[in-house]
Amino acid sequence: MTPVEMLGVFGAGIAAGAMNAVVGSGTLVTFPVLLATGLSPVVATVSNALGLIPGSVSGAIGYRRELAGQGRRVRRLGIGSAAGGLAGATLLLALPAEAFETIVPTLVGLALVLVACQPLISGKLRARGRSEKHPARRDGGLPLLAGLTLASVYGGYFAAAQGIVYVALMGLLLDEPLQRLNAVKNVLVAIVNLVAATFFLFVADFDWTAVALLAAGSALGGALGARTGRRFRPAVLRGLVVVIGTVALVQLLLR
Repeated sequence: MTPVEMLGVFGAGIAAGAMNAVVGSGTLVTFPVLLATGLSPVVATVSNALGLIPGSVSGAIGYRRELAGQGRRVRRLGIGSAAGGLAGATLLLALPAEAFETIVPTLVGLALVLVACQPLISGKLRARGRSEKHPARRDGGLPLLAGLTLASVYGGYFAAAQGIVYVALMGLLLDEPLQRLNAVKNVLVAIVNLVAATFFLFVADFDWTAVALLAAGSALGGALGARTGRRFRPAVLRGLVVVIGTVALVQLLLR
């Protein structure tokens, strides 16, 4: 890797760490950069998964105030995320890339619709719950656990826009401010990346230079992104999710 390429990977790590802390889709920055350095898609994917872990951790730490009181929720959803991440990592090495590449644009597009319409949909669901005298579930029930587990399968495989899917599902099924959901999202992404990367350590090849550069850059970017993102109003944060997610969807369709 040349010095210019190393600088590019480090810069991509900063951008991805910040994006992941705020909305997600950081992989859509780092993955093309890693490919441009000459790495194969599989090596780029596994190196990316390991290198972005520090960014997810620093982002979660930055949102620690919003995580207060959500320990039980994080533990419950974290179990499903870990299982899904392991399944996705296994599929990466067992299936051809085309199997998931055909699903990814649809999944991201659906997530964007859910994020954009989340206030309207959630309001209708809450109104229906009140009319039926059913109290709102604070944990999202089985639908949220199942949905996040399936999203984590995708996250363990490729991870692009994974955070957007998480925010969309939680926003639909949980009656919580968007910033608190974003905090949970950062923890779940860190869990999925850690499980997938641990699996890859035993069965796949890494580019350790890329891993080190991404780790340093994403840790810095995650801290900066959390500090900035926590100040956004829900409408602004939702708008960022839609804008960045739309760019991600266009990139996926053009790949």
